[in-house]
Amino acid sequence: MVIREELRRCRFWRSVLAETLGTFMLVTVVLGSSCLGLRVSRSDSLLPALAAGLTVVSLVQCFGEISGAQLNPAITFALVCARKLDLLHGMAFAVAQCVGATCASALFYLCMPSSVCNQLVTRVSSEGNAGQALAMEIFATFQLAFTIFAVDDRRRRDITEPGSLAIGFSVTAGALTAVYWIGPVLGAFLAGASYEFFFASSASREKLFACLTCKDIEIVEAASMSHSSLSTATQTAARTRQHENKQECS
Repeated sequence: MVIREELRRCRFWRSVLAETLGTFMLVTVVLGSSCLGLRVSRSDSLLPALAAGLTVVSLVQCFGEISGAQLNPAITFALVCARKLDLLHGMAFAVAQCVGATCASALFYLCMPSSVCNQLVTRVSSEGNAGQALAMEIFATFQLAFTIFAVDDRRRRDITEPGSLAIGFSVTAGALTAVYWIGPVLGAFLAGASYEFFFASSASREKLFACLTCKDIEIVEAASMSHSSLSTATQTAARTRQHENKQECS
């Protein structure tokens, strides 16, 4: 019933469309800047990374309040594992991101000559191996996901700058080296788990246990931050939800 009600809401489909459009725009910019980078000197090889970082800053400002502007299935997977995003939204966002990226790649492929498109295929360098590429992907996505989790931590009071700038700089620093699946997903998972359960102000063994046993993490966080008992936090959360339900009904 909950899934059916969520699927009927315009807000749900608006967020899915935002992820599709945002990923489409990001991939289009990355491909376009990479194509331009083929014609310039090697010293300008950071052009795609700078373009991607600036684009992410803009997209987070545009779609951040709608869907969160995740724009990356690996980040979505990490948010689902940390239970900051429910499974329905996670699956829908991941599909939307893949659709947006595929449409952008298809449009770019149709508009550009085949000689240019063939040079944009991502391959492991002949001087390296798959293991080195995997390690670079894990590191690049780890620092990106860690930044996103830190920016999204609403319990921090020291954050005054726009979070989109930090995320954009993180994308530029990673230079979009994480473009496959295994490395980015693993790196994002490790970053999300390390921040939420070790570095966050609400990190605790109870929070980790609640995540592993599919319990309500918000109640555990409230108890940890207020230094109250778990039963008191549970009662407070129940009263809050009842009040919210009454407001929705009225």
